Amino acid sequence: MLTHPLLGKLKQLRLSGMLETMAAREELARTTHLSCTEFLALLLDDEIERRRQTRLLRQEQAAGFECPRRLSQFDFSAAPTLDRAHVLEMASCQFIARHENWLICGPTGTGKSHLATAIGYEAIRQGMRVVSGHTHHLAADLIAGRSDGSHARRLNKLVACELLILDDFGLRPFSPSGAEEMYELIRRRYERGSIVLTSNRAPEEWPAVFGDGLLASAALDRLTHHAHVTCIEGVSYRQRGRTGQPRERSYDASEGGGHAPAA
Repeated sequence: MLTHPLLGKLKQLRLSGMLETMAAREELARTTHLSCTEFLALLLDDEIERRRQTRLLRQEQAAGFECPRRLSQFDFSAAPTLDRAHVLEMASCQFIARHENWLICGPTGTGKSHLATAIGYEAIRQGMRVVSGHTHHLAADLIAGRSDGSHARRLNKLVACELLILDDFGLRPFSPSGAEEMYELIRRRYERGSIVLTSNRAPEEWPAVFGDGLLASAALDRLTHHAHVTCIEGVSYRQRGRTGQPRERSYDASEGGGHAPAA
């Protein structure tokens, strides 16, 4: 198709992608006797879908996902007590439209990051901006931004997206500067944007991660208000073949805004 007579004109209009399906559409038009209008409509539909897929790919790359995990790949049979209906409800992303949070805690390897990333992909498919990263890396980036003049830009990126995924929250305690950065991030997003957070620690352990009682109280009060909390109990998927299956319980902490009970 590099020598197609329309190539130059399509390039001028930035529609050269149409050539990818031009031959197939021409053959379809001949065999089904499509009108000129119908033929053009098919080509335009192809171009719209091509641009949509390109936009999705660009947004997925910009989100910073560590691995491409989709909800269709999640093995619900490996977690038989996981409330599948609740997970599918969260995958509708209505909680993001309501600026609510989803907090997922449990031992290493029980599917927390998979669920968080899968929700991120679903949000992007619905036209939402998503940023994902390990919590301590994001805090370190914000701290680094204060020394090179990029702090405001970095913070605004994390605040402006519809969904922020904080993976491995509490895996490492925050430094004093990191605790301040995380508090400010949570404060700025409160009732303006959703957070999906994963943690190996039980919720009652989260205050200790901040190392400052006042910052912890202020941050976690905002984080857990309007929050759905899922605690997965069990062992790593990598160890399940030897030690059995995990258990999970899920509850909604949006009423009253209190901290989640112990896992």
